[in-house]
Amino acid sequence: MMHQMTPPLSHKGTVLHATTAFRTVLAHDADELARHLTGWEQSYDQLSTGHFRGALDELHLPHMQVFHENISHSVRQSCRIRPGELWFGFQNHPAYSRINGRPAGPEGVMIHSGNTEFELLTPAGHDIYGIVASRELLAKAALRSGYTIDWSELESAEVLQVGTLERAHCVHTLAALLSLQQQASGSIDWLLHGQSTVLAALLSMLAKSVPEPAVTASFQRRQAVVAKVRRHLLAHHDHTLSVEHLCEQVHVSRRTLQYCFEDVLGISPMQYLRRMRLNGVRRQLLDPVAPLQSIGELAAGWGFGSFSQFSSDYRKLFGASASASVKSMAGRG
Repeated sequence: MMHQMTPPLSHKGTVLHATTAFRTVLAHDADELARHLTGWEQSYDQLSTGHFRGALDELHLPHMQVFHENISHSVRQSCRIRPGELWFGFQNHPAYSRINGRPAGPEGVMIHSGNTEFELLTPAGHDIYGIVASRELLAKAALRSGYTIDWSELESAEVLQVGTLERAHCVHTLAALLSLQQQASGSIDWLLHGQSTVLAALLSMLAKSVPEPAVTASFQRRQAVVAKVRRHLLAHHDHTLSVEHLCEQVHVSRRTLQYCFEDVLGISPMQYLRRMRLNGVRRQLLDPVAPLQSIGELAAGWGFGSFSQFSSDYRKLFGASASASVKSMAGRG
């Protein structure tokens, strides 16, 4: 699901966005928050229990997007940015996240290009600053500044080891820029200056960065098992699937399947199965353009044989009943 950007305006050859360059979004549903990050194709699945709260500050610079996202609950994020762009993620939280299953600590920087989809698993209380910019913009700015950066190596990395001071300077630059959002909508010169400041801080950090070593072949095999299970779940979400059934589909033992999920995602196969199904029901339930179905029909369509068990699980995960969720979202709309 792609949230479209507003039509651009031009100013002396510089692309700028119409209306305001800055906005703040507050959301009470994980997937609702996902839809608001401009230019990203993504979906969020809530993993930890309770009422969700999310906030997004987003600023459009002439050729760059910067943002700050805060999420109350643990979330699985399926993300894709536009081709030719690079995303850099700076966690502002002591807990580890996972990018495509690889642990990413608060001292590093996550990175991904727009060529492929990627997956993030973020902890409760997740707080992150992000930069999205075209590789062309970054390469030209690096050349002008005299930095030598191996862009092919950078694009193949998922986590960068960076200098502590350089990373802190990047985060401080982003935080300061977003805190001055009231100036962003009224001055093109201010936007251009902000972009130059971000570029300088980012390139200074990247010039001294080192990609973390590639994951081992055994970890890649575990990633492949988890990915195969996910594809099977999505293709057969209307069936009641057991762990034994999943083991047969991916040709591994129950113990191996458990280990794969815990190592790659940090949760058990059954937890993952239940969470994905519940989020699938909620996504359809709150989709204003989805075909009209009863809650019971939606639950059955996601493999819940017992409506009472579904109702209990739904309330436990999202902090409210399915019917209350619909009323709440309708009231906010």
